Amino acid sequence: MDLPQTETGPKTATDSRPESRRATQRENEILQELRRSGGSSRIQNLAGRLKVSEETIRRNLKSLAKEGLVRRVHGGAHLPDARSEASFQQRVDENPDAKRRIAEKVAEIIEDGDSLFLDIGSTTSYIAQALQHRRDLFVVTNSVSVAHTLAARNGNRVFMAGGELRAHDGGAFGVEAIEFVRRFQVEYAVLSAAAINAASGFMLFDLQEAEFSREIMRRAKTSIVAADSSKFDHRAPISVDAPSLVDVLVTDSAPPEELKAALNAWSVDVVLADGGSGAS
Repeated sequence: MDLPQTETGPKTATDSRPESRRATQRENEILQELRRSGGSSRIQNLAGRLKVSEETIRRNLKSLAKEGLVRRVHGGAHLPDARSEASFQQRVDENPDAKRRIAEKVAEIIEDGDSLFLDIGSTTSYIAQALQHRRDLFVVTNSVSVAHTLAARNGNRVFMAGGELRAHDGGAFGVEAIEFVRRFQVEYAVLSAAAINAASGFMLFDLQEAEFSREIMRRAKTSIVAADSSKFDHRAPISVDAPSLVDVLVTDSAPPEELKAALNAWSVDVVLADGGSGAS
């Protein structure tokens, strides 16, 4: 089935991009270390683990604090409690009606016999359910839930990424998962986002999930982000760092004006679950 028509044009080499990769990467590393440390750490310890100067840590913490992603304390920093991501089941239970409508719209885009990546996101689990009526799908996933939903059904072929499964969401990540998906080239990459904003694009809470998302988008002809409108104008610690790799955003309501303008600059087509278009 053809993608729903929108008013945005084809991608160009002048796509707008978020902040520089180097700065984002260092901040991501700090956030990851804070999570590994239980949410807080001293500057000296962060500098030692990341093998950089304490001044570098202080400078990056200052930037993160301005964004509200960390709270600075004397000699260290900690993650705000409000920035912690809910459990996978809690996320599945949030905004279920919107996620079901989004899933149904994505299932209209995917045709029988198509090949696709599906990630571990909560919205993606709804998409897997909506795809159960499709036939002869070629599915590559790192999600046990997705694999269980679509395998051995209607002639589908399902390929599950290797590596250790995470206890809290049944997802496979790490070097093994990345190397596995590099073997494939598919029609669609379908993934979720924890937050979407005009400054940083598509964002997640987990560094491994962001790395997996980047990899599958690079290996798909069309990349679809499925995210409900509660994600608009919010932030998460990890930038997917590649808004120009996203082709379509399927959501339940039109984005606010600033975000709509950014999506248009990135040549991301906005498709609404009710059948409309989010294009300006």
